[in-house]
Amino acid sequence: MKASDKPARVLVVEDEALFARAIARRLEKAGYAVRVAPTLREAEAAWLAEAADLLLLDMRLPDGSGLDFLARFRGVLGATAAVLAMSAYGELEDAVSAMKLGASDYLRKPIDLDELLLNVEKVLAQQRVSLALEYSRARESTTQDPLEIVGASSAAQQLRTQIERIATLIGVAEGEAPTVLIVGETGTGKDVAARVLHQHSRRGERPFVHVDCAALPKELIEAELFGHVKGAFTNATSERTGLIEAAEDGVVFLDEIGELPLELQAKLLAVLERRSLRRVGSSHERHTDAWFIAATNRDVDRMLADGTLRADLYYRLNMFMLKLAPLRERDDDVLTLAEFFARQTRRRYGLPECAIGDGARAALRAYPWPGNIRELKHVVERALLLAGGAALSASDLMLPGAAARAEVAPAAPALDGMTLDAAEKALIEMALKRTGHNVSEAARQLGVTRMAMRYRMKAHGIDGG
Repeated sequence: MKASDKPARVLVVEDEALFARAIARRLEKAGYAVRVAPTLREAEAAWLAEAADLLLLDMRLPDGSGLDFLARFRGVLGATAAVLAMSAYGELEDAVSAMKLGASDYLRKPIDLDELLLNVEKVLAQQRVSLALEYSRARESTTQDPLEIVGASSAAQQLRTQIERIATLIGVAEGEAPTVLIVGETGTGKDVAARVLHQHSRRGERPFVHVDCAALPKELIEAELFGHVKGAFTNATSERTGLIEAAEDGVVFLDEIGELPLELQAKLLAVLERRSLRRVGSSHERHTDAWFIAATNRDVDRMLADGTLRADLYYRLNMFMLKLAPLRERDDDVLTLAEFFARQTRRRYGLPECAIGDGARAALRAYPWPGNIRELKHVVERALLLAGGAALSASDLMLPGAAARAEVAPAAPALDGMTLDAAEKALIEMALKRTGHNVSEAARQLGVTRMAMRYRMKAHGIDGG
């Protein structure tokens, strides 16, 4: 049964009264809420009164065929519930037809009640995963901006080319998809690169399951990845599908793979080699067609040397490697990205047009961006939400250190032909203008005392304000 306070609802459509009551008793004992309908007409009325999570549908009923009802159930009633078809010997063709109409599985009579319960649990678990993935995909498609690799630098162009080539290979490859390892500093966009790679491949409409290996609790990480059977450990009150199975034939993105414990790395390697997995507590092998993409912000060579990353797993993952350059090495991509994030922010919050001023542009260039693209995005978004002018200034960005004072660069006069006195006067005037005529702050920025600043201002005939 599903692990929630509200029991799953099961509608049993079966005209054999004794068998229907036996099914109801067995499912109610397991915690399900059960209704029984002996005819298709009563089943439709029961469904319209309260939709069920699972329909147990006999193929032959007094007032018609279960197949006809299933077609109506899906087409007219618009049901999203799971369906288990029940057929007698000789009705196998009907069961196959039911599967084509959307039934999750079929059971052949006579049906063992324990087997029935296991199938009910399995189908409802699959249905929950499917609905969760549909919700996730719908939410991402409506709330996220389109993903793309932004920038004109050689690093950005090379990354786009590599993604296109790998995505093309995934599109034509049969069977196992080649693994990809994405490396780069924190904030360089490894998650975005993985999602763009997914979207550009022929698996773009399939699930994308993001697994943050650093965030998963160590005591639960195996069950989260591989799933578990009922009773596998304390509090395992029901069977659960793992994240790898939930990806189906889509993508499993293993973010921060270096944080995965060594014993789990060995089990992951076995999954990659055999293309199958076992749920915790189970001896049954389950096949997986998932495409595995991994990422890390750590130094791979150092992890291999200190033993925190298995060499055999590394070589298995590293069929293709994407190296993401830090933002400080991407030329003027910082300005292109800043404009991109500004457009996103204005659109998301309905903000008026607000340009990035020359001072702010100089500050963006001067700052080293230790947090890379993620830091840039947060800085631009914060500045736009707090700024009140028609253009962002360097001070709006609230960058630490000397970068915040970089707007001196675009306003700096040409020093060619200037005397030393003229150049000094120009620097003092710019410092005063930049600080709103705050003499103490201007002196600090120029590296002199306030007294020395006052003396030079008087010597150059600059108003002390």
